[in-house]
Amino acid sequence: MVKIAVAGGSGNVAQEIIDTLAATNKHEILLLSRKDIPNQDTAPGVTWVKANYDDPQELAKTLRSVHTVLSFIDARLDVGNVSQRNLIDAAIRGGVKRFAPSEWASSSVKYLDWYRNKAEIREYLKELNKDHRVIEYCLFQPGLFVNYFTYPYNSTKHINDLKLPLDFNNRRALVADDNDAGKLTLTTVHDFASVVAQAVEYDGVWPVVGGIKGSELTLGQLIGIGEKVRGGHFAIERLKLDDLKAGRVKASWMPKAAHRSFPEQQIEALATMVVSGLLLSFSAGAWNVTDEWNQLLPDHKFTQAEEFLFEAWNGKP
Repeated sequence: MVKIAVAGGSGNVAQEIIDTLAATNKHEILLLSRKDIPNQDTAPGVTWVKANYDDPQELAKTLRSVHTVLSFIDARLDVGNVSQRNLIDAAIRGGVKRFAPSEWASSSVKYLDWYRNKAEIREYLKELNKDHRVIEYCLFQPGLFVNYFTYPYNSTKHINDLKLPLDFNNRRALVADDNDAGKLTLTTVHDFASVVAQAVEYDGVWPVVGGIKGSELTLGQLIGIGEKVRGGHFAIERLKLDDLKAGRVKASWMPKAAHRSFPEQQIEALATMVVSGLLLSFSAGAWNVTDEWNQLLPDHKFTQAEEFLFEAWNGKP
């Protein structure tokens, strides 16, 4: 049993991890929150703690006796990475053994401007450990959650379905130019949360890059699976790379980002940036991750994307 602190614990991805960790009945879990402690029930072993991310010294006191910190601080909203840098500094000062920064997605942030802060935190941790290991850390990277492709049907408890340029429900897809050969890693939320829970208990040293690879597919292969799963041809619109790089999405439809990171009033303005960034990052292979945790946890059997999607869409109109 170890004590785990979760920063940004009210987020959807964090809640999936918290549920999985709490279900093991092995750990003491602290949910760090800037806000006053909510008046709500928590699972056994889970405690809310008010945290001041602007004061590393005070935060270090909160983290004393904590073994592992999992950060889900919203990188897009953490201007200058102030909160996450302070969290890292406090973890070191408080004697925390392991730290997982707010990653939980792609291997590269190329074309993903809203993830730029993740790259800066990677460099910050690398610099801290350049001479000797100051803190053990891991960049957990599962690629894309295959659950997103069940929209508009929920396939997880907490993570909201996300509208993407590949729309299974309406049998259509947007693709960057003629490039549908870019590889993607697709991992179920269940597998992702299970691997993170096992990683917390892992006896060895965490890898710096911690890829979690459910399935590896090209975008073309994923579209092919979609056509089999949905029983019909997908309408594919191929958008020019030059237009996308210039921030222009010349398409007959546009998926709007429905995510807590994007305030509702900004969704319309951000849609073009998100769609162009996603299509370019798909082509660049930014969502294909390595398989470090697959190798370290060989007994874990991953659900393949095709199997998951067939089951999720079975019986749907």
